[in-house]
Amino acid sequence: MPAVSDWSIPPALQPKPRDYGYDLEQALASVVGLRAVIPSDAFTADTLGTERTGHGVIVRSNGLILTIGYLVTEAEEVWLTLTDGRVVPGHVLAYDYETGFGLVQTLTRLDLPAIGFDQSSSAQAGEPAVLAGAGGRERSVAAQIVSKQEFAGYWEYVLDEAIFTAPSHPHWGGTALIGPAGDLLGIGSLQLEGSRQGKAENLNMVVPIDLLKPIFDDLVTTGRAKRPSRPWLGVYCIEVENRVVVAGLARGGPAQRAGLQTGDLLVAVAGKEVRELAPCFRKIWLLGHAGVEVPLQIWREGDTFEVRINSGDRNRYLKTPRTH
Repeated sequence: MPAVSDWSIPPALQPKPRDYGYDLEQALASVVGLRAVIPSDAFTADTLGTERTGHGVIVRSNGLILTIGYLVTEAEEVWLTLTDGRVVPGHVLAYDYETGFGLVQTLTRLDLPAIGFDQSSSAQAGEPAVLAGAGGRERSVAAQIVSKQEFAGYWEYVLDEAIFTAPSHPHWGGTALIGPAGDLLGIGSLQLEGSRQGKAENLNMVVPIDLLKPIFDDLVTTGRAKRPSRPWLGVYCIEVENRVVVAGLARGGPAQRAGLQTGDLLVAVAGKEVRELAPCFRKIWLLGHAGVEVPLQIWREGDTFEVRINSGDRNRYLKTPRTH
C-alpha cells in the first residue's frame, strides 16, 4: 500500500457522516496504518514479500490491533501509523491460519477509541457498510454488502460464509468493515473479480468477525487458538474446468517432499473424488489433525497413481515473532 499521502478514495465513493446513524468520525479513528518488516529467510518471504503494508483496527483500549494475518506473519518489526500522525511500534501477538486473523499489541499508549464487534451473521446483502482504511473518510469507501457465500483460497483455506462488498477498496488488506450500527463486521482480505446487478465489478472479500469471537481470548492470552491444527500439505491448488490442479508448491512443504509437481491433477482424497477446492480441502481436514497421513490419487501426463503425504502443521514452518 502506498503512503497515506499518495492516494485517496474518489470523493463520490467516500462515506458521508449524514448517511450513518453513528459517529462515523469516531469509528474511523480506530483504524490505523500498518507496516511490517519480515526477514528475507522467512518461510513466507517469497510469496508475501519482506515489507507488507495495510491497515488494522483498534479493538481494545489498551492498544490491541486486529488485522489480516498475512500482513504480519513472521514479522520481526511492526509499525503503526495513528490518526494523529504518530508512528508507534507494535508486537505480533497472534496469527490464526484457519480464520486468517492477526493480532498486534502496541508498545505504547494510544488514547484512541476502540471499536466494538457486531454480529456478522446478522448482516444482510444489500445493507450499507463502510470499508475503512487508515486516514479517515478520504481513505474509506461507502460500500454495500453484495453477498455472503463460501470462499475457497488456493492456499488451503476455506470460509463457510465470507462477506463480499462493493465498490472495492483499492488497498484492502486489513481494512475494517463497519456495519450499520457502527461496529466491526469483519476485516478486509482480498480483492476479487465479481459482478453486481449483472455487471462485472471488483469486490472485496472480508473475513467475518464472528469467526474471531470463539478464539479471541485464546489468541490474546496464548497467541493461538486452543484447537488442534489442521493437516497442511503446502500445496497451492486452483480449479480448472471442474478439476483441482496443482498450481504451485510451498518450498520444503510436505507436498513438495512427497514428490507432487506443478500441473498434477488431484483426482481423489482418501478414495473420494474431488473436483472443487472447498470439498477437496475439507476431505483432507476430515482425515485428522496435523501429522496425519493423507492419501491422494494423482493424474500426471496420462498416468494415475497414489501418493501418501505426511501432513504438517504450517505454524511450525513459520518464524515466531519477537519483541522490539
